[in-house]
Amino acid sequence: MLSTPDYSHFTGQDYEKIYEPSEDTFLFLDALEKDINFLNNLKPEIVVEIGPGSGLVINFLAKHLKDARKTFFIAADINKDACLATQLTSYKNNNDINIINCDLIEPLMDRLKNKVDVLLFNPPYVVTESEELGSRGLQAVWAGGADGRHVMDRVFNQLNKILTKNGAFYLVALKQNNIDDIEIYLSNLGFKMDIIMNRRAGIENLFILKFTRK
Repeated sequence: MLSTPDYSHFTGQDYEKIYEPSEDTFLFLDALEKDINFLNNLKPEIVVEIGPGSGLVINFLAKHLKDARKTFFIAADINKDACLATQLTSYKNNNDINIINCDLIEPLMDRLKNKVDVLLFNPPYVVTESEELGSRGLQAVWAGGADGRHVMDRVFNQLNKILTKNGAFYLVALKQNNIDDIEIYLSNLGFKMDIIMNRRAGIENLFILKFTRK
């Protein structure tokens, strides 16, 4: 079993500003561990996480990828406190993560065009009213709008411009996000979907999905 990155530096006060590692976070880690042979064989040169929160997920790969020292890691978050948190987690775990405070990866799109080998995203997936969207604070980590898909769909429409030919996109999704519809939507964009893991956590039915080109 691969170890979880150290996040003992966080306190309850920190979690008033950033997303506290929860069931979805640890399911994501379990799924990446399950898929670690695929990831090692991919030999990613660039790994990007959108919305890292505490930084556990991207630090997990930085810690456990076989050739991690040859990989360029980028974490982008709209919440500046999450950027600082990810930076602290990278320092605590002796990892080199490049962090940017921005909306998705918009400022990097030209530079990263078809260069990202692994894209990680635990999005705001909770179904909410549209007026709850647009926050740059803690609300941004969970408010997903109608079907919880508002932010997801923005990323879906950029995938063909982001991933390399053999790249992989890992996504956390909720059953209410309509997994079948996500599969059809991305299939129409040229991607196939694999369910890496599925787990019920309280009232939530969580999925870790992987998308690669057909």
